[in-house]
Amino acid sequence: MRKCTGCGEMKPKRELVRVVKAPDEKNENGEITAKGGVSLDLVGKKPGRGAYVCKSTQCLEKAIKAKRFERAFSMQIPEDIFIGIKEELKNFE
Repeated sequence: MRKCTGCGEMKPKRELVRVVKAPDEKNENGEITAKGGVSLDLVGKKPGRGAYVCKSTQCLEKAIKAKRFERAFSMQIPEDIFIGIKEELKNFE
């Protein structure tokens, strides 16, 4: 069971879609060279920190409006990334 970041309901993992923040890339000294990106993980196998949302654009909109993904990933997320995630989710529905 996982909790949807949009509506807050507990649902089986298969009924939700995972939004993932990829790990930061580091050099041999441990310094961050590139920040990890945020994307939709349709198969649930991408590495990184994940947050779950229902397979509806309404729940995704609620999560974006309440800045729940930004809170879950502890980072600012540009609007263009959310636009790409919305389009990908619409195609998935």
